[in-house]
Amino acid sequence: MTLNSNKLQIVKSTAPVLKEHSTAIGKRFYQLLFEKVPELRNIFNQTNQKRGLQQEALVYSVYAAGENIDSLENIHELVERIAEKHVSLGVKPEQYPIVGEALLQAVQEILGDAATEDVLDAWREAYDYIANLFIELEQKKYNEMEEQEGGWTGFREFVVDEKIQETDDVISLILKPKDGKPLARYEAGQYITIKADIPGEPYTHMRQYSLSGVSGENYYKISLKHEKGNGIHPDGVVSSYLHDDVAEGDTLEFSAPAGEFTVKSEKAPIVLLSGGIGVTPVVGMLNSLAEKEPGRPVTFIHATQNSDAHAMRDDVEQLAAENPNISSFVCYDSPSITDKANQNHDKEGFVNLSWLQSILDCGNQADFYCCGPAPFMKAVDKGLKEWGVSEENRHFEIFNPVSILQEA
Repeated sequence: MTLNSNKLQIVKSTAPVLKEHSTAIGKRFYQLLFEKVPELRNIFNQTNQKRGLQQEALVYSVYAAGENIDSLENIHELVERIAEKHVSLGVKPEQYPIVGEALLQAVQEILGDAATEDVLDAWREAYDYIANLFIELEQKKYNEMEEQEGGWTGFREFVVDEKIQETDDVISLILKPKDGKPLARYEAGQYITIKADIPGEPYTHMRQYSLSGVSGENYYKISLKHEKGNGIHPDGVVSSYLHDDVAEGDTLEFSAPAGEFTVKSEKAPIVLLSGGIGVTPVVGMLNSLAEKEPGRPVTFIHATQNSDAHAMRDDVEQLAAENPNISSFVCYDSPSITDKANQNHDKEGFVNLSWLQSILDCGNQADFYCCGPAPFMKAVDKGLKEWGVSEENRHFEIFNPVSILQEA
């Protein structure tokens, strides 16, 4: 399927209009979608819905696809990220037309007279074109997932073998398959998706959690922060459930590992940067690099408030002590009196370019992998750009759904 030149031009020229009205279109889209098909609520993060993040993410993705409709290779990473997320959630081909109908109706209602029949017709064809691309890509991923040893599609039952309190607000769960059968291997940096039926909640909730252990074991390990509300935004429903209610011996359901935030290069030095709970996927990468590439230079940099909030510090320190190729640095923005007395961190304040330049022997000739809160990743990305690090050597895992870095 291809778009004729006239419709192609209409889509590209009106994509910025959708971006301008992204919040309103996204809000109306989800209202319409959940009215038409209430059961689809379980696919979308309802906490992000309440915070307005999901609405922006949807139309940002549509805008990016429309702007690059004739050259989707320009947004390859975005396409891969979305496809991996869809596979982890179990999105089905028959759901795409339902989503498309609600999206076009939302565009028509929000744009009013600007949404002419020609505009709607062009976007209808563009959506079908993009949907077919995703359906084909996702089917390939489903097939690969099911065919690999220990792989599966849908959701599989796991028993919580161990629950570890890493910090006051971070836990790790050791998950073993209830059926006792082999587990699919995964690439460090990937995640698994929980399908949680929580007592008192009207809908099933799904969330992705990074794998923080080593692939090849007879269990999966995830680490997660208790997302607490601030008076404006509510507590995280699933994180509260896992922290407060789930105990060792309980059974949970997860889909197979997915995600495209993985080590891409084969020879360059690696720099892993994490902020807060963003430590989870990069610790997985550190474990994997220590096991598989003991001679490769790796620098691990973690930023958080202080030692009380520093998850998995002992794990990282042990890896650095056992592997001379690994260097580890810690940055605390609010060190405690004890932290200052013990001098247990390398920098007070925030990660910035001048500090990175002072500690990285490899200079900017490295592959950078970063995960953490939005402000942290924006600051890191800005600094790396100023340092001349190429786009292909800057990799980010975004927990929130908005493609924040592209908007920076």
